[in-house]
Amino acid sequence: MSDRSHKMPMISEVKIMPRVIMAGGGTAGHVNPALAIAEIIKDNYPDSEFCFVGNPEKLEAKLVPKAGYRFEPLQIEGFQRKINAENIKRNLHAAMCLAKSGSRCRKIINEFRPDLVIGTGGYVSGPIVRAAAKMGIKTAVHEQNAFAGVTNKLLSKKADVVMMTVGESEKYFPQAKKCVTTGLPVRGMFGRISKEEARKELGIPEDATVVLSAGGSLGAKVLNENIAKLFRWYQQEGRLVYHIHSYGTYKDYENYIDDCEKQGIRINGNDLLRVSSYVDMPKAMAACDLIITRCGAASLAEIEAMGRCSILIPSPWVAENHQYHNGMVLQNAGAGVVIEEKDLTGDRFIETVRSFIDDKEKLRKCSEAARSLYITDTPKRIAEALRPLIGNK
Repeated sequence: MSDRSHKMPMISEVKIMPRVIMAGGGTAGHVNPALAIAEIIKDNYPDSEFCFVGNPEKLEAKLVPKAGYRFEPLQIEGFQRKINAENIKRNLHAAMCLAKSGSRCRKIINEFRPDLVIGTGGYVSGPIVRAAAKMGIKTAVHEQNAFAGVTNKLLSKKADVVMMTVGESEKYFPQAKKCVTTGLPVRGMFGRISKEEARKELGIPEDATVVLSAGGSLGAKVLNENIAKLFRWYQQEGRLVYHIHSYGTYKDYENYIDDCEKQGIRINGNDLLRVSSYVDMPKAMAACDLIITRCGAASLAEIEAMGRCSILIPSPWVAENHQYHNGMVLQNAGAGVVIEEKDLTGDRFIETVRSFIDDKEKLRKCSEAARSLYITDTPKRIAEALRPLIGNK
């Protein structure tokens, strides 16, 4: 009997050309893992073919075709829990979409004839994975968050394997056939540049203390407001801290620098502050000692991959408060500090930052703890989890 299961996944000796449907969307947190898993499958089975299923009005409709994959639209909307006139109308529309989804899913499946269907979360993944399971097709799901999403919790009862970013989420899948902790694939550009190289390119001294902050691509009001307070504190205390801040591309923040200047916070011409709507995150994270950010699964995986200490402010506006649970995985491991928005004050925020930048040993230990959480062989784990489903066509 071959012992291939103990080796790094390689192209099978028998040529296998799997046809795979990837389903997931609504946010980049669901779409990017689907694209990454497709690349992992392609690395192991170069002749594989893919069809992505997603909402035609969501982010996946742009990202998937841009990546060069076939995209099939499936209109699915989530139900609103708060009852008012507007949400009643939205729920009626959601019910109509759900009623039509069964026949649409069967049509997609019958036309593409997949060997495997993989869901990565979001409402759109539910109908297609359920339909595939009913039709006897192998299925898998990937859960990015520590607190599992509703769709994946329901699908886990039918899926052949549940892949998880962190083992803490296994408790949400008590009826799953099989659970595997795989980690979350991280973009390859993270880790390609060293701290020394990044600082040299940014013109920052090697021995400097560097803080990076970002509230996601759009930005976050609460983070922007508290970072401004931190800037004021640096200047009042004469702190020599290099700070890189991305305030986001949302239109409400386009005057962020001018607003800070009006408050007496010197940003223009200040070599210690690099403030812009967008930063090169792989390079900025490589250069920093401490990062202040939200708790999206992808961001935390990048923090772990880079081994960086973090102050985490979870968004309270996400489903089932899953960002808080994501962040607590790092805090419980000594790899970061979580401050919920309801508990966030300027004084507490500044004191938390001060406690790190004034204690190099604390920064080092926190960074090492973050690095210890990173699963370095995620592609191999995902390949091995899917191999039995692809190989038993």
